[in-house]
Amino acid sequence: MPLDMNDAEPQRTGELIPDGTFAKVAMTIRPGGIDGPNETDRGLLKASSSSDALLLDCEFTVIEGPHARRKFWQMFTVSGGKVDEQGVSIGWKISKSTFRAMIDSALGLDPNDMSDATKQKRILRGLADLNGIVFVAKIRVEPSDNPAYRDQNRLDRVVLPNEKEWKAVMEGREVAPSPSRRVASTPAQPSAQPAWSRPATAQPPAPSVTPAWAATATPAQPQQTAKPAGPAWLNG
Repeated sequence: MPLDMNDAEPQRTGELIPDGTFAKVAMTIRPGGIDGPNETDRGLLKASSSSDALLLDCEFTVIEGPHARRKFWQMFTVSGGKVDEQGVSIGWKISKSTFRAMIDSALGLDPNDMSDATKQKRILRGLADLNGIVFVAKIRVEPSDNPAYRDQNRLDRVVLPNEKEWKAVMEGREVAPSPSRRVASTPAQPSAQPAWSRPATAQPPAPSVTPAWAATATPAQPQQTAKPAGPAWLNG
């Protein structure tokens, strides 16, 4: 039986998404086999290779615009690593702030709104509720400190609804990149294998949680108070 290659996508060059790009992205959690503290997070976390930290391994896919279907990857500390004066993981505090911003961006919430109804929407049953969340991101280029590896795309920050870029991206308008000052001035090093072509590793099944944001990402509409079973966007 002939194997028709005509419908295959053109090969990608491995070029990075330009530094400072604003785009709508979907986040997928790649389970690492270690249980989190909540029932929904069984097998969800990954152990750090260099410390006692437990991490959330995330894949981001651009879903609209000129860089649609491009991917990048990032780890978020959930526990362990360096701690503050109160013994709280510094990495987790940073991750928690980022996750809250993702919810605000996904649901169109004012980050300064601390009303009971809005606070309820930021309550998760577990980190697995973030699987499939769609939000507006600013993407940066992270220079490699090893000449054997090329630079990589990373999440620079989550873009919030009170920023002009959020509205433009959500309406499908292209936004000019705003480059980060952290980018190295030297050209990217070549790599034998582009980051986007990394083979998938064997992983336990993803948690069976399907938030409403996995389908669409539109500004939040008025909702009923969340049921105890989960966050408001799961019960709308």
